[in-house]
Amino acid sequence: MTTKSTHNSPILVTGAAGDIGAIGRHVTSMLLEKGHKVRALVRREDERAEDLRRLGAEVVIGDLTDLASMHKAIEGVKRIYFGMSLSAAYLEATVNIAAVARHHGVEAFVNMSQMTVTQMSITETTDSPQHKLHWLAEQALAWSGLPVITMRPTVFLESFFLRLAAAGIRGNNELVLPLGSSKTSPISSIDVAQAVAVILDNPAPHIGKVYNLTGYESADLNYYAGIFSKALGRSISYRDVPVSAWSEKLLEFGVPVHLVNHLAAMAKLHGEGRYDRMTDDFFQLTGKKPMTVFDFIKSHIADFAAK
Repeated sequence: MTTKSTHNSPILVTGAAGDIGAIGRHVTSMLLEKGHKVRALVRREDERAEDLRRLGAEVVIGDLTDLASMHKAIEGVKRIYFGMSLSAAYLEATVNIAAVARHHGVEAFVNMSQMTVTQMSITETTDSPQHKLHWLAEQALAWSGLPVITMRPTVFLESFFLRLAAAGIRGNNELVLPLGSSKTSPISSIDVAQAVAVILDNPAPHIGKVYNLTGYESADLNYYAGIFSKALGRSISYRDVPVSAWSEKLLEFGVPVHLVNHLAAMAKLHGEGRYDRMTDDFFQLTGKKPMTVFDFIKSHIADFAAK
């Protein structure tokens, strides 16, 4: 049996405007469907903010690194979902929202981290500046004494297959990524949002726990290319490319250096087999199997249509 907030207060969702993947937006929608009040934090007033209002959310404009913004967002809130896009200011934002959350006495703080942190320690890190920021952020949240629940998903289907690979599939029928012959278990951001919504609906049993979320299966990119071929009805092949050349191309397209360095480190870790992992945490939380790559492709047919 789940319980709605005993304080009849809204649940704060950061990053609610979202981009590709849009975990915050999905969490907002799912919590509203469950009957919760949601306070959606966004960085600017735009059409996405208006869409959230139409869903029924209370929209607050603010910056995670701004102290006054966080007081405005958190006052009267008892449960928080904290998710933020990759940024050099990630640690500052984490500590800022954590300090204000502790001041206001929240009862649950769901933190969106990354699966790689599970393999990190005080003596083991990666070449990704973002991975280190996530690890440090988890340490700070542990020291804070807040009632934290930590989510550590693997790579998102949306990030790799929509943001980074869709153009090659549309234009050349190629899945072009620098992942070598390694296996990976990508998960849909919708599935991650479902897991978060389940926890925020009734957080008490989850306080202090860490959930590592993986997708339906772990396989190499040749296998996934075969799934693309089946789902799209045309032959899609996987082409491995050097990480350095791939990174240079991203920089040419204007992708921020911080993000490129993170993606390059992830590609290297993939090549080392570090993303060949499977857990049943998603099933234990939701009672469902994660979305398959085939179903994901079918739900985004227009994005992969041949040109």
